[in-house]
Amino acid sequence: MQKSSAKQKVEFFEYKGLPLVRKGDTIYYGNMEDDYVVMMTVLKKKKFADLNVASKVRVQLLSTDPNADATELVLRTSEQDGLYNALDIGHIWLERQLAE
Repeated sequence: MQKSSAKQKVEFFEYKGLPLVRKGDTIYYGNMEDDYVVMMTVLKKKKFADLNVASKVRVQLLSTDPNADATELVLRTSEQDGLYNALDIGHIWLERQLAE
């Protein structure tokens, strides 16, 4: 068996060039190495054909600073109808915050 010390590159789904990582009803959007990411939590789902589709999503812009106080981690929050609207507002917030 051959050992490799090189890290394997993990492929993620992307939206507008940034990675999307899902765990249950929580989706993280953005690079964790950046100063900010977006966290989306599915609050409500509705049935569409054979699928459960997100109908209400909480969007939060978070700081990734490990030294930040817990009260300073959430910069913005909103509730959106549908995942596309949540991704859209999350992308706008993240783009603006990273540009500062």
